[in-house]
Amino acid sequence: MSDVAVLGVGMHPWGKFGKSFIEYGRVAARAALADAGIDWSEVQMVAGANTWRGGYPGLVSGSTFAQALGWNGARISSSFAACASGSQAVNAARTHILSGLCDVALVVGADTTPKGFFGPSGSDENDPDWLRFRLLGATNPTYFGLYAQRRVARYGATPEDFARVKAKNSRHGISNPNARFRKIVTEEDVLASPYVSEPLHLLDVCATSDGAAAMVLTSVEYAKRKSAGNPVRIKAVSTNTPVYPNDLIEMPNFATDSTVKVSAPELGFRRSIAAHAYAEAGLGPDDVDLAEVYDLSTALELDWYEDIGLCAPGEAEKLLLDGATELGGRVPVNASGGLASFGEAVPAQAIAQMCELTTQLRGDAGERQVDGARVGISVNQGLFGHGSAAILAR
Repeated sequence: MSDVAVLGVGMHPWGKFGKSFIEYGRVAARAALADAGIDWSEVQMVAGANTWRGGYPGLVSGSTFAQALGWNGARISSSFAACASGSQAVNAARTHILSGLCDVALVVGADTTPKGFFGPSGSDENDPDWLRFRLLGATNPTYFGLYAQRRVARYGATPEDFARVKAKNSRHGISNPNARFRKIVTEEDVLASPYVSEPLHLLDVCATSDGAAAMVLTSVEYAKRKSAGNPVRIKAVSTNTPVYPNDLIEMPNFATDSTVKVSAPELGFRRSIAAHAYAEAGLGPDDVDLAEVYDLSTALELDWYEDIGLCAPGEAEKLLLDGATELGGRVPVNASGGLASFGEAVPAQAIAQMCELTTQLRGDAGERQVDGARVGISVNQGLFGHGSAAILAR
């Protein structure tokens, strides 16, 4: 047995509500349980994705959500991997099921966020993430801007290319009831918005948001007993780290490049994240019908097209311009609307991506439905060598 089934998915809408992340997570969890058609008492394991913005409860999210739903004796796991926290939580639940330790697991990620961009998590001078804010002044939008400049320098990308990504995702997200921003944004709107970190404008960069997502994962046998038909399955989850030397400088490290002395690995870190998932699933980029990628900025979405194998390096702009990643195109990307429409709710994001893939593979996505969707990939990346990709299929 190598697959687990997704029996239920649920979300709390994204936005700014001023409530506790616990409340958001409780709403998403109950929605996922209702979607799965099971009672909370049937859950044998809770995997939480952590947030540092919830005090101590945010750092022990598995037990926090278990308590919020009512203690039932379930096993717990709490994971933190920055933006990849949700995938780590999914993988913890998946591992419990595949090992035979449980049949039913609930995965929950939720966050409440400050106004503006995220700051460092603490004030420890030994923390390189704190140092890049305090010594370099390198906020997250600065980092996104550097990546965009790299794309401009290497491939000739233009601000118009970046703006097309935002416009596309706004068209996708307008019909998503859980999205925060449900309004068509044109390329002209993006280009007219203020610069945040050149060449990126304000509307090129995702907002911070409150929100939550949850999934009920089960053994395939349990899912077949509970519901008729073929369930959506998780075929692979990749959580690999880089191979030394990491040839693409990652935040918070800016000033070192070991490839000056040591040859870079054949497969760079970002490309390896999806490659490991493809290998585990026994599938490849040509099998993918849709993708949910981590569009912290519009330029980063273009990078992901290449990193997950939808096109060769330097060809992402053409893929976008040809309409291949639009709904109705060859392989729609961010049919959910992506972070452009949702904003960042860090521990919930990877789970939300998988919720969207599940909805699409079931054929339940309504106006944003990808025709004939059978295989989907989600991918994102956190700090300090955290990356994750998941492949779901039906």
